[in-house]
Amino acid sequence: MHTNIYILGDSVAFGEGMSQGGWPQLLNSFLIERYAGGGAKEFRVYNLSVGSERTREVLARMDAELLARGAAGHENVIVFAVGLNDSAFVHSANTNWIDFAEFTENVKKLIDSAKKYSDKVIFIGLTPADYAIVDPMPWDTDKSYREADVKRYDAALKEVSGDCGAGYIPVYNEFVAAGSRNLLLDGAHPNSAGHKLIFEIVRDYLIGNKIF
Repeated sequence: MHTNIYILGDSVAFGEGMSQGGWPQLLNSFLIERYAGGGAKEFRVYNLSVGSERTREVLARMDAELLARGAAGHENVIVFAVGLNDSAFVHSANTNWIDFAEFTENVKKLIDSAKKYSDKVIFIGLTPADYAIVDPMPWDTDKSYREADVKRYDAALKEVSGDCGAGYIPVYNEFVAAGSRNLLLDGAHPNSAGHKLIFEIVRDYLIGNKIF
């Protein structure tokens, strides 16, 4: 029986601006090559990511997305790659796009809901932005990505995941160490090198935790 890997996220996981897709497509290609000979293991990767989404939207559609793709009765791995938009500061409202308290509660709810389908639930940590470019965002000047907010929301992902028995894959510091400005298309979305780095981090975590 095959294993489904569901990735629910925002425009970063969607692969915004990438003609060949982002890190989920790299993961899919890796698995196809790794198990090309067939055998006992087969993986199907479903990238269910939508641009501009936050935890609120992912939570609202998750059940329908998974059930429509045969999650019931299969071995599943559920990966969340969301939170950066939640952290965005909305100037007209003078608060984050998703309030921090709601964000942490949404993460808990996502984990609880995902556990109906799998005991393998994982959050991808947030990626840094080039804050000089995206404060405010050129494409939406009422919003800004700010370093303190992104780090705070990322830390909450790690803490809540740990408290609720979900995995957490840190990305932020490795992005910074690799020179994050050179890994971004527009100050927020990864370029091909950025997606390759995320893929490698995710791949190594999944192998190290014997997901495949």
